[in-house]
Amino acid sequence: MTGGWFIGNFEPSALKTNQFEVCYKVHKKGESWPVHYHKVAVEINYLIRGAMRIKNRELSEGDIFILQPGEIADPVFLFDCELIVVKIPSVKNDKYEPI
Repeated sequence: MTGGWFIGNFEPSALKTNQFEVCYKVHKKGESWPVHYHKVAVEINYLIRGAMRIKNRELSEGDIFILQPGEIADPVFLFDCELIVVKIPSVKNDKYEPI
C-alpha cells in the first residue's frame, strides 16, 4: 500500500471504495509534515502511540481528533507517533496547502 493508506478510492488498495479511506500512519519525532487542509473530506485521527501537537493542542496515546473540511492541519510530532486515520469520503486530490 502507498503511505499507509489501504482502503479507499485509489490503487493499490485492499478495498476500493469512494465512501471512505483508512490509513495506518507512522511519523518520526520531529518529522516535517506539510500544513494542509481538505475541502471535502472529514478526517478522523486516533493517536495509537506517541505525542503530538496540532491546532495548539497537545495530544497523547488514545486521543482522537477530528479535522473538518477547511480546518488546517499543522502537526508537530513530539515523539514517534502511530495513527489510524479515516477520511470520509474518499476524494482524490483533496489535499491543499494554505496560501
